[in-house]
Amino acid sequence: MIIREREPLNLEFPFDQLDGFITPTDLFYIRSHFPAPELNSTSYELRVEGAVERPFSLSLDELRAMPHETVTATLECAGNSRVFLVPQEQGAQWELGAVGNAEWTGVRLSTLLARVGLKPNVCEIVLEGADRGEPKEKPKPPQAISFSRSVPLPKALQPEVLVAYRMNEQELSRDHGFPVRAIVPGHYGMASVKWLTRIEAVETPFSGYWQTSEYAYWDDMNCNPVRRPLSEMMLKSAIARPSMYELVPQNQTYSIFGAAWCGSGNLKAVEVSTDSGETWSSAELIDPVQPFAWRRWRHQWKTPSRPGRHILLSRAWDEKGNGQPLQHNPRHGSYLIHHAVPIHVFVE
Repeated sequence: MIIREREPLNLEFPFDQLDGFITPTDLFYIRSHFPAPELNSTSYELRVEGAVERPFSLSLDELRAMPHETVTATLECAGNSRVFLVPQEQGAQWELGAVGNAEWTGVRLSTLLARVGLKPNVCEIVLEGADRGEPKEKPKPPQAISFSRSVPLPKALQPEVLVAYRMNEQELSRDHGFPVRAIVPGHYGMASVKWLTRIEAVETPFSGYWQTSEYAYWDDMNCNPVRRPLSEMMLKSAIARPSMYELVPQNQTYSIFGAAWCGSGNLKAVEVSTDSGETWSSAELIDPVQPFAWRRWRHQWKTPSRPGRHILLSRAWDEKGNGQPLQHNPRHGSYLIHHAVPIHVFVE
């Protein structure tokens, strides 16, 4: 793992080691905002409350005893690929590996919400973790806060959204949210709140720090700039091999390899350019379509007979005809970095 920060712990998957469809737990990226809390499985309690008819709490054993589901989902940090932005932006300088694909097992969030009885005007579900502290980025709140994010009610009620206690058929590790975390497939990783201890139904849009100051971007409404919370992952593909500045042999067949994903809909195609975007060729998609999971791809490149530098690009397309952009949208600041990242390689 590539260390981006030691305290709190932020580790990046070395993307050039991408291999299997499922990312092993010990290689799955870790994004923490505060030190990981020490929670005890025996005393753990999850509260479900707010604008509800029947608030309740349950233990880890009670949660595990409920009917469970397993969902395969790709999670990506909203700041993944930040190191490629020019000029440089604040925040963890992720390359390509703040992303991973895993199997998650738990209880549907909708099952808990049905049990609690939502009031008619509920619009969002707030997920709150046990991790707590003072954010590093300005503007800072006046006191320590917990990490919390809201999910729109229509998304929260979808069957793929889980209150999870297992990852890749094993108990969650501490850094991945033990004992319980949320999994919100299709949304950026900050929505999948770790160390989940509280679920709150609210009747007005949540405006907490991690919803408005951080993990938000600028948009327009009635000709005025407004802050929008990040939500769905953007359509994206990334080249795992060759890696940046790799030396590749001349006049041979090289297998360019990577993965592509999107937040909603289905990924339809990936194209690869080996000449800075002048021409594009179709890549072979390795994995079948599976909602919320990435698809690995490869492209056989006949390397040039002459030595020199070459710029490789990949771009994804979905079933609606939407394509991955070639430039970053500056309105998105240091987030939503899903443009085609140029990979420079040297033929020798």
